[in-house]
Amino acid sequence: MEIKEIINSGLLETYVMGVATAEETAQVLLLKKQSPEFGDALDQLEYDMELLAQGMAIEPPSGLFKKIEDEVNEIQLRERGLTNRPYYEDFEKDSQDKNTRERYIEVESESNQMRIHKAWRWVFAAVFILGKIFLATAIYFYLESKQAKEQLEMLKTEMRQIKAENR
Repeated sequence: MEIKEIINSGLLETYVMGVATAEETAQVLLLKKQSPEFGDALDQLEYDMELLAQGMAIEPPSGLFKKIEDEVNEIQLRERGLTNRPYYEDFEKDSQDKNTRERYIEVESESNQMRIHKAWRWVFAAVFILGKIFLATAIYFYLESKQAKEQLEMLKTEMRQIKAENR
């Protein structure tokens, strides 16, 4: 296969994105050594992907690096047995000081239960009950419709029989 065809085949893209199979990876590395044109195309694609990633990058919240650093230090101290401080103490301290920090949604939580406002509980209950009522109503009218169709068919049959007898 010609180098241009291999470059246009998408093999480079799968390799750069990290989804290439072991065979494809070996093929790319071999072609990179054998062909300068292929190596240049690979370098250009990697550069373009890096520019794309930098263009789409989102600035992390201020103070995030400090929080991560503090947590790593805390884990290291805990592993050495030098502290008895609970793991979530930093998060509790931060949540108490809401006026001095920017407001972000807390990702980690000690509970797996969802918390909602009490008024919404009544709304959810009402929606649930209304759903059951609508379901029961739909079943009732379905059965009524089915019965009416059966009665209509019986009447049609009787009408045909009466017409046949009158002839």
